[in-house]
Amino acid sequence: MARLPYLEADQVAPEYRDMLKRNTNLHKLLINSPDMARAFNGIGGYIRFKSKLDPRLRELAILQVGWMEKSEYEFTHHVKIGREFGVTDDDIAGLMAETDGRPSTLEPQAKAILKGAREMVRELAISDVTFAEIKQHLSDEHMVDLVLTIAFYCGVVRVLATMKIDNEPYYKEVLQQYPIPGVN
Repeated sequence: MARLPYLEADQVAPEYRDMLKRNTNLHKLLINSPDMARAFNGIGGYIRFKSKLDPRLRELAILQVGWMEKSEYEFTHHVKIGREFGVTDDDIAGLMAETDGRPSTLEPQAKAILKGAREMVRELAISDVTFAEIKQHLSDEHMVDLVLTIAFYCGVVRVLATMKIDNEPYYKEVLQQYPIPGVN
């Protein structure tokens, strides 16, 4: 159960109601601090709609963070979002295999990005070797976008866990297809 209330539009000042157009528990909780929620939505919106990083690769990096951190909310939401941006069931199976150190059919660029995301989750930073490997495929602008995306979602999973934000029932169905080890 969430540690703060989920607010509905009628509980929020009119100038902040636009932030509840994505009717998720995350947004309903963050609106308890409307200006912070707007700032949060700003970077999240940039990542999702304005970054020039390939959207499929971006979503794979976010999914890797959610999977590594055992964040049911993050992982299941981004399975749905990822599908909108070209992530396939084979991609997700590849992510799971790569995480377990098993071979996958993912292309080298995706493998390198997933490895970089794992390193940021586990080790705080992408290693020099992995950074150079990813850099073979991405411009400087794309590298900044990738690192900030991974870092932002490392933060998001911590917000979700600390605030104990409940996953919406629809997304729980994703866990039947992709059960996260250690998550009930």
